[in-house]
Amino acid sequence: MIRKYSNSDKPKILELFRKNTPEYFDSSEEKDFENYLVNEVEDYFVYEINSEIIGAGGINYFTEQKIARISWDMIDPNSQRNGIGKKLTQYRISHINENTNIEVIIVRTTQLVHKFYEKQGFELEKIEKDFWAKNFDLYQMKMSNKTNANKVYN
Repeated sequence: MIRKYSNSDKPKILELFRKNTPEYFDSSEEKDFENYLVNEVEDYFVYEINSEIIGAGGINYFTEQKIARISWDMIDPNSQRNGIGKKLTQYRISHINENTNIEVIIVRTTQLVHKFYEKQGFELEKIEKDFWAKNFDLYQMKMSNKTNANKVYN
């Protein structure tokens, strides 16, 4: 089940972040993530099975630029490669498409998972070495229109 994040989820989400460190996140990013959860969440969702949070991911909006950005995705390592990340990503793309003012969806990820987003219909826009932390490069990707997004979701 996918549902909206609530503040009471924060300890479990931070635990999920730690389970994905150091493979997908650098430990130095935890403070930024915690700040995000406290101050920057616009739409953030959790994926639950049997009341256990096994995935999470957010969306931030830049309405003047007509952009939405998928942010802070993570899946419990024991549940990866089971389609949960795909379902959570498709759910958010569909949610974004309900906003008729958004024309472009951006995801800022790393070299470790950019192929996942490529399979979801995102195209590589730029790479920046050691952006997030040492050995964690920025791979900025975009989905240019709702036609592509709808193809992914359907």
